[in-house]
Amino acid sequence: MSYISMTEYETASAAVKAEYDGQAAKHGRITNMKRTLLHSIPAFKAYMEWYTLFDLIEPFIGKRGLWLFSYSISAENDCLICSTFFRKILIDCGENPDSLTLSEQEHLLWGFGREIAKNPHKIPQEIYDKLAEFYDEEQRVLLIAFAGLMAATNLFNTVAKVPLDEILQNYRKDKNNG
Repeated sequence: MSYISMTEYETASAAVKAEYDGQAAKHGRITNMKRTLLHSIPAFKAYMEWYTLFDLIEPFIGKRGLWLFSYSISAENDCLICSTFFRKILIDCGENPDSLTLSEQEHLLWGFGREIAKNPHKIPQEIYDKLAEFYDEEQRVLLIAFAGLMAATNLFNTVAKVPLDEILQNYRKDKNNG
C-alpha cells in the first residue's frame, strides 16, 4: 500500500501537467515514482537530474555500463521498482540479468555499485585504485554523484512505498513473491 498517493493528470495544476507532458514526450510514459514525486515540483526536478548525469556518463561507460551500475546499486538496496526496471532493460536487450557476462570495466562498476549500497564506509581500496586506472577525477565524481542519485531514488521508492509499475510486473526477479 502506497504511503504517498500518485498525482493524477486530470486534477493536477498546470505546472504539474507541464512536467507530466515533458516526461511523456521524453520517455513515452510517466512512472509511478515520478507521479508520486510530482506532489513537489522541486523534489521532482532534483530527482530528474539523474538523467543529466546519465547523459554525461554514458560517453565513457556506455548505456550497458550505466544499466549494470544502476542495477547493482538498486539490487543491493533491495529497491523493487528500480531493480525491476533495470532487469527489464537488460531482459529486453536479450540478456539474462541472473547470469551476466561482464567485461573488466563492467565487473568493476558492478562491484563498486554494490559496495556503495552495502557500506560506503568500507569500499575496498582496490576498487578505488582500479577506478582511478579507468576514470579521471571528473568521471569518478560523476559516477559517485550518479550513485548517490540512484541510491536516493531507491530510498524514495522504498520509503514512499511507491507501487511497482504495471509494465514491470513480469520482470520481477521472483514474480511469485508478492
